Amino acid sequence: MGIYDREYYRREGPSFLEAFAGRGQACKWLIMLNVGIYIIQVLTTPRGMRYGPFDELFWLNPLDVRQGQVWQLVTYAFLHGGPMHLLFNMLFLWWFGSDVEDIYGTREFTALYLTCAVVGGLVQVACGLLGVVPPSVCVGASGAVTGVMVICASHFPTRVIYLFFVLPVPIWLLVVFNVAQDLLGLLGGSAGDTAFSVHLGGAAFGFLYYKMQWRLLNLLPDFRSWQRPARRPELRIYREEAPQPAMSVTAPAAGSGPESDEHLEAKVDALLEKVGRTGQASLTASEREFLQRASEVYKKRRN
Repeated sequence: MGIYDREYYRREGPSFLEAFAGRGQACKWLIMLNVGIYIIQVLTTPRGMRYGPFDELFWLNPLDVRQGQVWQLVTYAFLHGGPMHLLFNMLFLWWFGSDVEDIYGTREFTALYLTCAVVGGLVQVACGLLGVVPPSVCVGASGAVTGVMVICASHFPTRVIYLFFVLPVPIWLLVVFNVAQDLLGLLGGSAGDTAFSVHLGGAAFGFLYYKMQWRLLNLLPDFRSWQRPARRPELRIYREEAPQPAMSVTAPAAGSGPESDEHLEAKVDALLEKVGRTGQASLTASEREFLQRASEVYKKRRN
């Protein structure tokens, strides 16, 4: 079976519903989690009050964080101050986050999103404790979403989006305008409910993440290796052997035998599974070249 005969590589592609169901898994879980937590907020808030005891435990308060409630650096990003606040944050998360998740994979995107929220929270706490802004409480996913928007604009700067579903605007212009507005609001000391420092913290981390080509999962230890039993290395007798020729990673020619066909398909399946698991960015240069040459081989066979 050739690469173009596989279900996931047919030219007509999946239907709209299949495409929606198959991408953005982390974004969908984050959206459902935010909506579920907002329902808890509504149910636990006394009538006539904006926030309740549930919010007070998990919102971001610089004074509380200084006293050791560090979990607020993450949990504040899952609370919202109203239905419209929640709606716009989740819309922007899906519009921009699903593309970013396609690039980096579900696990890396989740780590990226949470880190943007933490960095934005740290900037807010620092500005509050240093007196740059009043040490007021903060809720919302805007910091994390802003970081995701910056990364998406860095990858697709010329993409056009329709502001208010009518006005066509390049994505880079929208992101620059939002960041500039937040910066002016922070420097001008504008009063209101907008946490400008959180937005700027998330945007700064998103830009550095793209520019420095960081991968957050690479910074974590491999816990699976700790489960392997420790073994003493076996003693081996060293014998100098003649050098073996280097193996080529190029795909076989179109007229190769059945064994080469099986090896080629096994290698292609493994690489496509890797793309589906960790995103296209995880492929090495040699693996990309292999997929390209394999595609040419299958094209020749079909002709």
